[in-house]
Amino acid sequence: MRYRVTHRTEYSYPRTIGRGYNEAHLAPRATRYQQVRDHRVDIHPMPAYRSRRTDYFGNGVLHFAIQQPHSLLSVTAISVVELTSPAASITLAEGTPWETAGAIISDDRSNSGLEARQFLLDSPLVETRRALAQYAAPSFPAGRPVPAAVSDLMGRIHADFAYDPTATTISTPLERVFRERRGVCQDFAHLAIACLRSLRLPARYVSGYVETTAPPGQSRLVGADASHAWFAVYDPALGWLDYDPTNNRMPGTQHVTTAWGRDYGDVSPLKGVIFGGSQGQRSEVAVDVEPLDAEEHNRS
Repeated sequence: MRYRVTHRTEYSYPRTIGRGYNEAHLAPRATRYQQVRDHRVDIHPMPAYRSRRTDYFGNGVLHFAIQQPHSLLSVTAISVVELTSPAASITLAEGTPWETAGAIISDDRSNSGLEARQFLLDSPLVETRRALAQYAAPSFPAGRPVPAAVSDLMGRIHADFAYDPTATTISTPLERVFRERRGVCQDFAHLAIACLRSLRLPARYVSGYVETTAPPGQSRLVGADASHAWFAVYDPALGWLDYDPTNNRMPGTQHVTTAWGRDYGDVSPLKGVIFGGSQGQRSEVAVDVEPLDAEEHNRS
């Protein structure tokens, strides 16, 4: 499946901003199941400089500086990606018994094992708790393979927690999300990660996009799609496996991966520092995930 992803962000300021320094995670990753065919980022006003680098986790990062007075910042990332489905390559009965997986990982000195072990540690937005291990425990009976156990946990989070865009912000503590049983995709990913790390299973945060479909008889709304988040867990036999608790499914050809890290703080789409006063600033974000295969079929 091929998609064109357009991610537009606009910041408007009540007073003129003199300078701004920004960092963006907007470039999709090249993975086993995802090929990046094209990517560009248009910025207005024109940056005084821009540079790209690869961060610690292997994500593409764009740095840019606006060094002229401005009251509006517009950043538009346009990417074309091609996906194949990873979910078809495994079954829930496959994989390593979950408690055995933890023991294997703790003794694994390979590059992949050492890389996975860093995702056992607490991170700024995800802290392990006994209560979270207790919540996860019913999904992890003795001997259950990692894919089946994590799939069950994903389903329980989907059933127990209400999707409510008004309930949380980026800074809402995970403890409050767990207590109030409400949040958004970022919160559900953080919750699952905390549960898994509390059981000594490596888990990481994944950011990206997901294609949404319109109700029957209605047209897709351009810009109605949004940035999305899910999580991945490490199985020593199968490697990293992705799960989307917001939609209760393993990501396939509708999920576009942008970046991964310990939590949202490592991979936020756009962040920065401005000089000149930001009180009263407004931001608008619109994302459109457009299938290209259907478009090309209609043209032929």
